[in-house]
Amino acid sequence: MNIVLVLAIAGLLSLTALLALVRLYRGPSLLDRVVAADMLLATMVGAVGAEAALNRHATTLPVLVVLALLGFVGSVSLARFAVRDQP
Repeated sequence: MNIVLVLAIAGLLSLTALLALVRLYRGPSLLDRVVAADMLLATMVGAVGAEAALNRHATTLPVLVVLALLGFVGSVSLARFAVRDQP
């Protein structure tokens, strides 16, 4: 049961990361690329959180907090930059 859960989570997170990388590469605008980068970071947070939950340890909690804060600050700053850049 545990190995099936690990494989399912790994497969879904890998697919999500792949689709985010495709959008990051092909995104026609800056905002599309920002959303893709934020989605890639959210996928990383999900992967670290899933690893912590499956192994039953909380030592990666500071890493999760820093990644979430980095994603939030990065998204807000780039959104403010994009709004200011438009005529």
